[in-house]
Amino acid sequence: MYARRRLFAALARPSSSPSYISGTGSSDLPSFLVPAFSPQTRRQFSATAPCSSKIGALPLHVPSDVTLSVVDGGQNGRTGARRKWAGKKSAKGAIDIGLSKPIGEKIADVQTVLLQGPMGEISMPIPSFVNLRTTPDKKLFVSVIEPQNREQRTMWGTVRSYLQNHITGVSAGHTAILRLNGVGYRATIEPTASTVTATYPGQLFVNLKVGFSHPVELGVPEGVKASTPQPTRLLLEGIDKHQVMQFAANLRKWRPPEPYKGKGIFVNGETIKLKNKKIS
Repeated sequence: MYARRRLFAALARPSSSPSYISGTGSSDLPSFLVPAFSPQTRRQFSATAPCSSKIGALPLHVPSDVTLSVVDGGQNGRTGARRKWAGKKSAKGAIDIGLSKPIGEKIADVQTVLLQGPMGEISMPIPSFVNLRTTPDKKLFVSVIEPQNREQRTMWGTVRSYLQNHITGVSAGHTAILRLNGVGYRATIEPTASTVTATYPGQLFVNLKVGFSHPVELGVPEGVKASTPQPTRLLLEGIDKHQVMQFAANLRKWRPPEPYKGKGIFVNGETIKLKNKKIS
């Protein structure tokens, strides 16, 4: 209350007093209030340039037996993707990495990256604002035209991650190991199925016995190779990581791991913490 009275009294004094500075507004202010009311530009937290994508800035190592080529093509951010495994005829699908939504200005054309290796070939679309640069030591650098643009910066790391997965897929392949833990749980690979129909010639089917009274049969997607090294082990192989892990997730959801007895389908070393039994 006393400080407020002093402020009102100071405002009522004439402007000729040396403790006041004029020109800061409609009325003169005390000198200790001038810094708070004086017009000034907003101070920036940092004067340095914005950081680039930490993932997108990392270089990609392209093996000597992998060839990479970039061609123009596609409309509205979508193109076909070719997949091939172990010399089999590839199927046409679609890889969506979020390019259907226009980024910044409307972009009508995209680039298609084609990767060929000993395990097969695969292609993926990338936005036209993404640049690829190779060095003589077989390193691939990914960059964007405007790193300050939020959409371009997010797609920077996404495209780099997809390229890394595809390079690994065509050179060494991706695998997923499913472990069936439970009494009587088994998995077999059958050439025919009674509950589902084949979507392409020569399709195999995974038959799961995981405690249901009816058979659980799922068709192996084209481009994925399934085998059973043990009755309780299921091995999935392919060049497309997303396709392999998605099929593994479709198998797992039939019997997710439960926390009381630890039964279920585990993927790639998955573990679960057991709970104490409920005692009523």
